[in-house]
Amino acid sequence: MIATARFLTRSLRLSPHGQAIASILAAGLDAADPGEAVWRFVQRENGKLRIANKLYPLEKDQRTFIVALGKASLPMAESLANILGDRLTGGVVISKHAAGRTLNLLTVMEGGHPIPDERSLSAGRKVIELLSGLRADDLVFCLISGGGSALMAAPVDGVTLSDLQSLTSALLACGASVDEINTLRRHLDRLKGGGLARLASPARVVSLILSDVVGNPLEVVASGPTAPDPSTCADALAVLDKYKLPGKTTESVMIALKSGHETLKPGDAVFRNVDNILVGSNLLAAQAALKQAEAEGFHPYLLRTDLQGEARQVAVELCRTLRWALQTGDPAPRPACIVAGGETTVTLRGDGCGGRNTELALASVTEFASFLEVMLVSLATDGEDGQTDAAGAVVSGETFARAYGLGLDPVEYLHRNDSYTFFAALDDLLKPGPTGTNVNDLIFLFTF
Repeated sequence: MIATARFLTRSLRLSPHGQAIASILAAGLDAADPGEAVWRFVQRENGKLRIANKLYPLEKDQRTFIVALGKASLPMAESLANILGDRLTGGVVISKHAAGRTLNLLTVMEGGHPIPDERSLSAGRKVIELLSGLRADDLVFCLISGGGSALMAAPVDGVTLSDLQSLTSALLACGASVDEINTLRRHLDRLKGGGLARLASPARVVSLILSDVVGNPLEVVASGPTAPDPSTCADALAVLDKYKLPGKTTESVMIALKSGHETLKPGDAVFRNVDNILVGSNLLAAQAALKQAEAEGFHPYLLRTDLQGEARQVAVELCRTLRWALQTGDPAPRPACIVAGGETTVTLRGDGCGGRNTELALASVTEFASFLEVMLVSLATDGEDGQTDAAGAVVSGETFARAYGLGLDPVEYLHRNDSYTFFAALDDLLKPGPTGTNVNDLIFLFTF
């Protein structure tokens, strides 16, 4: 269980509700524990595995492999390896934080994130090597979680790592959603958009998926290495047009997208031998947090788990909900814990430091200038907000006055996308550290 002390920022340390709120945050993350998710879904009994009420024989001479990728790959792989025991043949685990880690029979590698790097290419080559020469009686478990798109890369012919890096940076800067970014990734990579399943054929493929995507579309989680892809190259080009990027995109990427390199579509024969199973999601984490909130004496309410859009605009909508709840008791009376989940985006306008969760929190500061009995907590479930070491931030009804007392203008900091610096000065950055899971973001709205 994650220690509640890891969440105690200045505002939570001083609040009479701080310890209770820290317990609520911890409960949400504990429910998304990837290792526990695997244990819940996979049971070994009488020489077989039971997964989601389906049986998979573990024959004596059968080879069984693990390919794990994403921020939650290590705990997922460790759990499954323990379940398989002597039936595990080998495999590869690709994570963002894996320095010094080892798992018996499994090669542990690091990849780059959110921008792919040389390590990502090495990971992609290792997976392709592992998949080559598989037999029909082999069993391949793919353990997939958020972040896998960047951590493993195998670009299509003509596209270089530099091409992928510049394209990813441009998409992140312009505020493109993860769905849009991964639409492009799927059409520029041999392992994405069902590519891993194609390379593993004719082996049996079972994917256990921890979703970090709103609505849980499997083709979007880690760019769907074992899922059919309903999008086309034309859809990928449309994303570039939407954000006016064709002129800023390398010629090799444009050639690849116009050449008609298509991903595997729904109904392709490859997927007759593939089972994709969702084992964890943002909803599960939100429900666990609300259960803990009720135990702590709050009136719980699940607002939604499909938040998307510009972080600062979503913040305004959430603040309206919180003020309304404070004034009317709708949708939950005081003390209330209202939870929302999803993943927002940030369009970079300045040269500051921050991520989508701290930007959402910063945009809330002025909204609460005259409302003291409220609090907003933004939390990236992976423990990392953008390319910072923070997971989010805490905003109380006193944040506005405290900031001005320190000479900090929240509007100015928001203008230059400098949310991390703002909350660092207030000692209200959430820094639980990498959590080993990834099921999108959680936003907590409290009335007291």
